[in-house]
Amino acid sequence: MTPERKIPERRSRKARRTRDTLAQAAFELVLDRGLRNVTVEEIAEAADVDRRTFSRYFPSKEAAALDSLRGDGDRINAALRARPAPEPPLLAYRRAVLDWLADPEAEAWHRRPRIFELLVVAEEEPTLYAVFHHIRVDAQEDSITIVADRLGVDPRQDIRPAVTVAAGAGALLAAQAAWVRGGRPDALPERVVEAFDALAETAKEAWATGAAGATGAEATEEAAETEATP
Repeated sequence: MTPERKIPERRSRKARRTRDTLAQAAFELVLDRGLRNVTVEEIAEAADVDRRTFSRYFPSKEAAALDSLRGDGDRINAALRARPAPEPPLLAYRRAVLDWLADPEAEAWHRRPRIFELLVVAEEEPTLYAVFHHIRVDAQEDSITIVADRLGVDPRQDIRPAVTVAAGAGALLAAQAAWVRGGRPDALPERVVEAFDALAETAKEAWATGAAGATGAEATEEAAETEATP
């Protein structure tokens, strides 16, 4: 490797360390003192940088505090890409989420220190929850692209990838909310299974009663997808 190539790589590593340090400082200060009792200047000081440096990496203290959650959407999407091609898309999404939860190296929310506390605070603080919503939306956009590739369709023309991801991500969001409100930090995997089972049952009931106006072929296809279990 030439010296010219090493310099940008060193700069990239330094930038990554600075971002991680700011995010960790924001995470700890928000949990220790409460979101409203923490300023951007205090986060920057804790990370040993100035306010201008903070602003190069994050638009707000909320974005910094939640930065560690961004990688979780990437991990779920990586698991979704790795699912076998014959799996129906919604089943693949469900199993990708369960793969993420079961992988000790991924450090899903129930395994990572204080993430449960952070999501409790996010439920209570509207500005923090809004940033969390944007993080989820970014991950879902990537999920839609992955599902579209699995189906061999253009997501701008075919609505199925977006519907699939909206359903799967909605189940995950419901599970996360039930997990946080239930007060059991270790219960996330069972809440996720419960949420996806509820989605499958609701879909089967809708097709059985004809509430969705599906044809017989559509009902058969959807029932086969939703009734599958991990």
